[in-house]
Amino acid sequence: MAGLADAPRMYRALKKVLPPITDRYFPVRVEGLDNVPEVEPVILAINHLSFIDSILVPIAIERPVYYLGKADYWDSWKTRWFFEGTGVVPVRRTGDGSGDAALATGVEILNRGDLLGIYPEGTRSPDGRLYRGKTGPVRMALEAGVRIVPVAVEGTDRAMPTGSYLPKRRPITIRYGQPLDLSRFADRRDDPFVLRSATDELMFEIMLLSGQEYVDEYASKVKSGSVKLGEDADGGTTVEIDGAEKSRSTRRAG
Repeated sequence: MAGLADAPRMYRALKKVLPPITDRYFPVRVEGLDNVPEVEPVILAINHLSFIDSILVPIAIERPVYYLGKADYWDSWKTRWFFEGTGVVPVRRTGDGSGDAALATGVEILNRGDLLGIYPEGTRSPDGRLYRGKTGPVRMALEAGVRIVPVAVEGTDRAMPTGSYLPKRRPITIRYGQPLDLSRFADRRDDPFVLRSATDELMFEIMLLSGQEYVDEYASKVKSGSVKLGEDADGGTTVEIDGAEKSRSTRRAG
């Protein structure tokens, strides 16, 4: 298959085997695939609703998509063989911390000309909303000098909810947006305010593609319970942090 010659052997095999299976279980509609370059390295920045996001996003792309994974998975042969074979690249922590290790590994993938799939939210959405993005994808893009393609998946949380082992036949849509060129920030890539501004721009594009309600809080904090979401009298979302209600920080596309 064109563009897959250098992909891991298992990845190439799954590209042939999976489409008939996924077509049977998940009626997938793909939009904007021509926004994914045929040769140029880019980051695919994806909202995250379900485990199957990582399987479905690359299926229509005629190039391998690499993801980052915890190096712990490589400690056991039971998981190592699968992750190595499917193009997941281990992130090995250094004294500088996992964030710097992930940055270095991501830039390495991009510098060799490949596609990097990454979830800016850092974890799966706990409730279908889109949450605040981490700055890692923008840092990688500026360091490697590449563009970012915002990607929205819709319906995967209904087809394969968290904790579910059997898929449900539900319609799924994958939208690939116009690549974002953030090169204007290149000379200020160490400025935290610039990184946050560029990341918010990216999340806004994902929100427009997905139609999700956006919450300007980290999904991990909602999952841990340190941030609680509620509903006001008008049906809007309220945010409570450490017992104190915060002004609403949500937004809807359109």
